[in-house]
Amino acid sequence: MNPNLYIYSFKSFRKILSIYFVIIFLTSNTYSQLLEKSRSIDTKSFNPATILWYATPAAKWDEALPVGNGRLGAMVFGNYGEERIQLNEETYWTGGPYSTVVKGGYKVLPEIQKLVFEGKFLEAHNLFARNLMGYPVEQQKYQSLANLHLFFENEKNVNNYKRWLDLSTATTSVVYDANGITFSREVFASAPDQTIVIRLTASKPGSISFKANLRGVRNQAHSNYATDYFKMDPNGEDELMLTGKSADYMGVEGKLKYEARVKVVNEGGTVKAHGVDLVLENADAVTIYFVAATNFNNYKDVSADQHQRVENYLKTLELKSFEKIREASLDDYQKLYNRVSLTLPVVENSFLSTDQRMQKIQTDPDPNLAVLSYNFGRYLLISSSRPGTQPANLQGIWNDDMNPAWDSKYTTNINTQMNYWLAESSNLSECTEPLFRLIKEITDQGAQVAQEHYGARGWVLHQNTDIWRVAAPMDGPTWGTFTVGGAWLCTHLWEHFQYTKDINFLKEAYPLIEGSVQFFLDFLVAHPNGKWLVTNPSTSPENFPDGGGNQSYFDEVTASFREGTTICAGSSIDMQILFDLFGYYLEASDVLKRSSELIQKTKGAREKLVPPQIGSDGSLQEWTDDWKSLEKNHRHFSHLYGLYPGKVLTDKQTPSLIDAYKKVLEERGDGAAGWSRAWKMALWARLHDGNRANKIFKGYLKEQSCKQLVALCGKAPQVDGTFGVTAAITEMLVQSHEGFINLLPALPDEWASGEYHGVCTRNAFELNFEWKGKKITGLTILSKAGEICRIKGNIAVSSDTRKINAKKNENGITEFSTVKGNRYIVRVIE
Repeated sequence: MNPNLYIYSFKSFRKILSIYFVIIFLTSNTYSQLLEKSRSIDTKSFNPATILWYATPAAKWDEALPVGNGRLGAMVFGNYGEERIQLNEETYWTGGPYSTVVKGGYKVLPEIQKLVFEGKFLEAHNLFARNLMGYPVEQQKYQSLANLHLFFENEKNVNNYKRWLDLSTATTSVVYDANGITFSREVFASAPDQTIVIRLTASKPGSISFKANLRGVRNQAHSNYATDYFKMDPNGEDELMLTGKSADYMGVEGKLKYEARVKVVNEGGTVKAHGVDLVLENADAVTIYFVAATNFNNYKDVSADQHQRVENYLKTLELKSFEKIREASLDDYQKLYNRVSLTLPVVENSFLSTDQRMQKIQTDPDPNLAVLSYNFGRYLLISSSRPGTQPANLQGIWNDDMNPAWDSKYTTNINTQMNYWLAESSNLSECTEPLFRLIKEITDQGAQVAQEHYGARGWVLHQNTDIWRVAAPMDGPTWGTFTVGGAWLCTHLWEHFQYTKDINFLKEAYPLIEGSVQFFLDFLVAHPNGKWLVTNPSTSPENFPDGGGNQSYFDEVTASFREGTTICAGSSIDMQILFDLFGYYLEASDVLKRSSELIQKTKGAREKLVPPQIGSDGSLQEWTDDWKSLEKNHRHFSHLYGLYPGKVLTDKQTPSLIDAYKKVLEERGDGAAGWSRAWKMALWARLHDGNRANKIFKGYLKEQSCKQLVALCGKAPQVDGTFGVTAAITEMLVQSHEGFINLLPALPDEWASGEYHGVCTRNAFELNFEWKGKKITGLTILSKAGEICRIKGNIAVSSDTRKINAKKNENGITEFSTVKGNRYIVRVIE
């Protein structure tokens, strides 16, 4: 035998053996970690604030567990026998670039305003419908992309089943025993590598066998969806490929093309294509990578190459091991997630499965469940809104319905805004970038709508938009006369500056705020009483007043009977949002040292906005006139915008109105949709009633939350309530909207002790604090911008062992100067 050949063969064998042992190590390491986590659930040694777990697979979509990287989303069922992983790509919508602007509507605006002031509301409604409504009247829909099915044989009977979502690692896993073998799967979504990863391991080598099938989705409910399609094909022996096109909808051509690929990497065993399936047999471990892309560049450009994008993703993955991909994904995620930690008491029930905890908390306190809900909200925002992605829509990025509730769009009469209430305070400022880009993009059609529909300068957005950034009124005048959707979004720009003090950001945001202000200075008209400026037409979102002779009528836009019309002049929410918007614009102008005639006009107009009005029954009026809601327990609290999230109605500024706020809250009750309950939690927190907020939280868990803590809007899953609950929990523990930091303003009795680290406040402070017996026992403050720090109460302050001079004013607020980057130790003096 040739000795050189012998040496070569020996080296090859040693290399193969080395690779084999590496594979065995990695496989066993992954398997061991999952098994250890499963055992920790059995022994109650896990952290119940970061683990959602269940003893059975998801029986339906809204019980599945979500993962996402901002662009790609997956809902994981955790089934044995047949696993389903439902998949989304955030830019896959119906239609293509289009406009809803209708030219010349401004010509009839004066007549509409005249009819409103004369109390001829239905006539004004119909005139608005025929001349100012956008066309098409509706908007486009967010779509489901695909489903990955994994078929396992001989798994009808399993034991020791568990599935969980670990919020600390952004990974969902399942472990179970079948035929004497323990099988495990984990799924996570990598932002650095733009892939969803499914990893399968087992206790016995060579025991993993399954068939994989990647299926497309089509809308079968409407014949006009016949223009969409998908094709399922193998790609080589280890890949599945799905290609397709979006549907035409409402006359808008479907111009989105997509490609999705599944690549299987097996360790041991074999994999081969069989028709549109991949058949894998006798593997030690398997990693499945899902990648997808569309041809979407932005709201007016769909010229990208979806195939090349997918190719690029796969080429990047080929250069990396599973461990490197997981490590990079975890590091990227934890840089955001680990900034904040909240601790509340753990009880015996805290270790129950999440669905059981949601039931038990109704009778037995489990404060730690509030922490799990808080953490889950932050997890979902990180998973659905990253710099460069689209903003989180009504369902974040998770949707399995081709005709989702409310089209899974961006509803801007509260829901889109609620999605981002938590971002600044929970130390996730970066996650707001997609929202701010949406605002900038909206000004394109928003400026056209302002000019053509209202004869105004600036820009305007109503109560909804979609990925194509249309801005005209939609769904009919009952909904479409809400002109302050864009103005409300602009308040988020100012809040971002308040939390970060980023002067460069403010310079970029200033024209957007100014454009909104400019529109309303043109749009506002004098009220017949000669004292006020009001929006006209106007509406209080989705609520029908009993005034103006409202009665049921057949609406020619919606082709259905309505309770009445919502059209009015100067609704309370309009006035409150504009009071904030104008005020923020004036403050921003001072910061940037701007001066102009527009600024002076804004000052004058702000003083003429309708102030808060108390009705004959002692409650805060929802409308300029003393009308009542036709629906007793209406879900919206539009006239309480100024209490939360706004700053018009505060203890300091309007103490005489507190009873009027409470009367509204009591009248409408603690029920309604998930997002409505989250809003109520925050409203009661602003009124310093933590026990009431906690009571509403429990009701939310019982009646308006899915088993995995995604909120419900009636029966439809939506993320707004999930995000709103996280924001409300912060509001119960720390507030800063009145110009000072107020610790534990609405602490429930059940949360008597705890810790909150990394929470942010306005003026760019980051706090770590602890409390016991409802009293602060420790507080440190990081100054990110060197602003003056103001805290409610008596305090002593030091930094680097040096005592800091702190002054207390007559209102009980203590303030001290700070240096950017310094950390301050604060002792609360009783």
